[in-house]
Amino acid sequence: MSLGIVCDGMGGANAGEVASQLAIDSFAQTLLQALSAPAGGSECPPEEQLRYALERANQSVYCYGWEHPECRGMGTTIVATLVLESTAYILNVGDSRAYALRGCGIRQITQDHSLVGELLRAGRITPEQARNHPRKNIITRALGTERHIAGDLFVHRLQSGERLLLCSDGLTNELTDSEIYELVQQDGPIEEGCQRLLNAALLRGAHDNVTAVLMDLQNSAER
Repeated sequence: MSLGIVCDGMGGANAGEVASQLAIDSFAQTLLQALSAPAGGSECPPEEQLRYALERANQSVYCYGWEHPECRGMGTTIVATLVLESTAYILNVGDSRAYALRGCGIRQITQDHSLVGELLRAGRITPEQARNHPRKNIITRALGTERHIAGDLFVHRLQSGERLLLCSDGLTNELTDSEIYELVQQDGPIEEGCQRLLNAALLRGAHDNVTAVLMDLQNSAER
């Protein structure tokens, strides 16, 4: 079993950091408690465990914001994956993404909950226009901003040698999908692949927080 989570907070520097940390702590604790229950929580499907962990994380951020006026309105994106044997269960809210990388290329698994994402899916703009759109940072769904939240859930069958990348938009705003693929697929330990991504984003200026988790079937790396 492997668990990966990336959150990208919003609502000001301090509030965003609080929101993302609360979400990660609550989500991970809830999910790991369920998985460590008798019979490993086998009576409850992984999809339902992820949705329950998301709801608990949302409540944690939402309630904290109302109890602390200086953090009112804070929220965070989240993308998380639970890998059980050869299946990855992936959940997202916001514009942090999950990618699958294998020998034949890179594929974005999640869909952005953002204004630009909606325009792109509707065919009103091209992928090239989306990368430079002046409103690309406007997200349409975030954890902690409403009392209840719904996330998108994907079930992905892993293939041998495949890697999963979870990342914030701070990475994808700086690097194209093809650049991400080339940096990750270079020879060397998976930790080095993750570090290459972060270094490349920093060289581009890193205009937003850059977070990445890179995972394969046996190992995970986070920087």
